[in-house]
Amino acid sequence: MNTILVTGGAGFIGSNFIRYALIKDKDVRIVNLDALTYAGNLISLGKLPDPKRHTFIQGGVENSELLEKILREHEVTRIVHFAAETHVDRSIIDPELFIRTNVIGTYRLLMAALKYWEERKILDDSIVRFHHISTDEVFGALGKNDPPFDENTPYQPNSPYSASKAASDHFVRSFSRTYGLPVTITNCSNNYGPFQYPEKLIPLVILNALEEKPIPIYGKGAQIRDWLYVSDHCDAIWKALFNGTSGETYCIGGDTQIENIELVKMICRILDEKKPLHSGSYEQYIHFVTDRPGHDFRYAINCTKIKQKLDWKPKTLLHDGLCATIRWYLDNIEWVKAVRKKPSYQEWITKNYLKRG
Repeated sequence: MNTILVTGGAGFIGSNFIRYALIKDKDVRIVNLDALTYAGNLISLGKLPDPKRHTFIQGGVENSELLEKILREHEVTRIVHFAAETHVDRSIIDPELFIRTNVIGTYRLLMAALKYWEERKILDDSIVRFHHISTDEVFGALGKNDPPFDENTPYQPNSPYSASKAASDHFVRSFSRTYGLPVTITNCSNNYGPFQYPEKLIPLVILNALEEKPIPIYGKGAQIRDWLYVSDHCDAIWKALFNGTSGETYCIGGDTQIENIELVKMICRILDEKKPLHSGSYEQYIHFVTDRPGHDFRYAINCTKIKQKLDWKPKTLLHDGLCATIRWYLDNIEWVKAVRKKPSYQEWITKNYLKRG
């Protein structure tokens, strides 16, 4: 039986991946390590399929002693490393936090894995794998007509967040080349779907619209993003984890590029159909606010490599994924309320959006 350590498994993508893995392979056990910071929630792990195969441990990836204990006691053979600080705006306000978690935490997890697997004499790609989740933001920004990012795009991070993720990518790759640690890396585009923290764009738009509150849009909303439905991302991670070539990077995207303002209007139109207002459209609540410092204009991913090498492609059209996401939030208001009860959530919304005017 494979034992997979999932770091950050109480977060958005991590909790979706755990559900995916427990359904995908009945012989897999999951050990879930999460520090339960603002974006991690135990309620996101409710009603798991076959919960007996899931073990939750609270703690951070910076804790070397805890990491070594988990690897030994649970005989971990594969690691999927989600744990990270991920919000660009938060990184602008507190970059040191991103260095501690994303850089130092990744380094200590790499060291713990290398030490344990070397001691067990199982440092073999057919037995063990360290899979690192990264982002397209490490590549910098694209102009409107530039070709999409791919695995050969040079790194050019533009925010403290993307700089910290770029550094962690380099550490993962260096452990493969220097120590022979079996690793794979995936750089993904913007994710969306169930269990996403309400500060992120799509859930923020959905929830503010439903509550008839202003929907904050940075600048003119002209920034372009490539959106990837979270279950498609989980499928790609699984293929990289078990079928990817050690030392390789795979770019994962949704094959969907759209301006932020058009995305927001699409969400409003879907809400107009699913939960119509007494008068007018949800678009009336769109409110333009001061843009983010150094806001990257466009991200786009070329997925050719993972499509050809691992037989993966995104299955979910943007409209369909947004409909499913909206339905999930409508059906899970109690989850939203529980997340919003955290003082850190309201403090952040006030600090980041309301003060922008």
